[in-house]
Amino acid sequence: MSQHIGKEQKPELERIVDLDRMGNKGTAIEIVASDSERAALAKRFGFLGLPAFSARVTVDGRPGGRVVVEGRLKGRLVQACILSLEPVTQELDDAFRLVFAENLADERDPESGEAVLNAQADAPEPLEGNLLDVGEIVAEQLSLTADPYPRRPGMKLDDVLPKPRGGGRKAQPEQRRHPFAGLAALKDKPRRDR
Repeated sequence: MSQHIGKEQKPELERIVDLDRMGNKGTAIEIVASDSERAALAKRFGFLGLPAFSARVTVDGRPGGRVVVEGRLKGRLVQACILSLEPVTQELDDAFRLVFAENLADERDPESGEAVLNAQADAPEPLEGNLLDVGEIVAEQLSLTADPYPRRPGMKLDDVLPKPRGGGRKAQPEQRRHPFAGLAALKDKPRRDR
């Protein structure tokens, strides 16, 4: 997970926390996305709309160089149904927890020097510097919370497939004609004398 967007692109929902000024008690941030921020997020993630979006996030101190970011997303997003392309609304109410650490380079195999992958749920993300863009973290969590296959309620694949012809009768499988069937018919036909 990225803590920041490339320097050439301004983040849609920038909320910077200076970890050095945060203190031991951490900090709480209430994010309510503006109309322009919601429009920019919808464009970035390919949503039809993001009528409401907010998050409450806490950032807690650095025990052992680790920073814990916990929060809850709330809102409503609109996507295109994967079958009919009609608008589908999804209500958001999702919690998340991420851990960041400064010295991930220290987690290496002592013999080979290769990085050791940690499969734990709380495996930390890299923390670069003392600034953390909590808005970008929230934006990335929004993309993970969005339904990857939005479907209008009750919509089935059969609803969008072409209907068989013939007034509702079940279509019969087409008989394939062998390419040499015409020649076979000529072979069996008696010849006329010239």
